[in-house]
Amino acid sequence: MNPIPKPIPPLPKLIFASRWLQLPLYIGLIVAQAVYVYHFWVELVHLIEAAFGNTAALDKLVTSIGYVADKPLEGLNETIIMLVVLALIDVVMISNLLIMVIVGGYETFVSRLRLEGHPDQPEWLNHVNAGVLKVKLATAIIGISSIHLLKTFINADNYTEKVLLWQTVIHSVFLLSALAIALTEKLIHHPAGDDDH
Repeated sequence: MNPIPKPIPPLPKLIFASRWLQLPLYIGLIVAQAVYVYHFWVELVHLIEAAFGNTAALDKLVTSIGYVADKPLEGLNETIIMLVVLALIDVVMISNLLIMVIVGGYETFVSRLRLEGHPDQPEWLNHVNAGVLKVKLATAIIGISSIHLLKTFINADNYTEKVLLWQTVIHSVFLLSALAIALTEKLIHHPAGDDDH
């Protein structure tokens, strides 16, 4: 027989129950995810319409990606297609980041999802904790920053050198931060001299 759990005193019970205050935050992130899905499909539809010669859709795409042409555009060109596709990839990567925060954060800080044995359970959820989540989020942010930096360099004619420099510096800071987080996690869980064998 399982032992009967001891009753939790009122104050610790209240403090422990306060984790449920995070639930509306995760629901809000789910709403943000829905907005990203809508944005993705709007941009994709504009890309398809522009590919078939719709000038209004082309104008919307050019405005959304911040592309400035030297001469009037007669249709899609390789640069515009590349910038739009990178923008779509950016949306997907941010959406993946949202999923990691929603699922991993809820599992870590609010309550178990009890997905054991479910065929669609994410592999990383088996060993998720606050440290693993931080490393995953840091690497996801680097991926998003890389996409933004690539978009900027492809469209470099429309940016000042100062903007290009600062975006590169900020991306480098993200890289160093992610390395520092990963190194810290490694040192915490595998201290120097600790023999795993």
